[in-house]
Amino acid sequence: MKTSIFLALLLSAVGGHAQTVLPEASEIRFVTRQMGVPVQGRFARWQAQLRFDPRQPQAAEVAFSIDTRSISFGAAETETEAARPLWFDSGRFAQAQFRSSGVKVLGSGRFEVGGSLSIKGRTKELVVPVSLALGPGPGQGVASGSFTLKRLDFGLGEGEWADVSVVANEVQVRFKLQLTGLAAP
Repeated sequence: MKTSIFLALLLSAVGGHAQTVLPEASEIRFVTRQMGVPVQGRFARWQAQLRFDPRQPQAAEVAFSIDTRSISFGAAETETEAARPLWFDSGRFAQAQFRSSGVKVLGSGRFEVGGSLSIKGRTKELVVPVSLALGPGPGQGVASGSFTLKRLDFGLGEGEWADVSVVANEVQVRFKLQLTGLAAP
């Protein structure tokens, strides 16, 4: 299950305005380069917990948990390699996590979400640009954005894979989350 409905209900019950992510219309993808050629992938299993009130966007809270074992490149051999200790070490570190620490309102449905990203036991602070488009129906919206991380900061691709001329250090992460339960501004 990609969305924690229980957590969304809990946040609503304690006074927050929680949203539900519609998994069938949402995605987390990434792009890197191997030997100069773009390599795309995605994560099939993840959970997102969001609390966002358009009247008080700076008080928003965001948390993600991504199952690193669900990485998909469309090639079984690559997916098996990605789970090994030199990459995600999914046997020991089955989850990558992001937790927001603050939201900056930029205007026109644009935000910067600051927080900490933990992968493979290493945590780094980052700022994620997010755009929020309301609609198409009442209480609905799409949160989307992208950011670049450096895989070696998280120990992804150690040993022989640390050579950035073989696999680029930069990984662009892209997300699109279809939301319900948004309050009117």
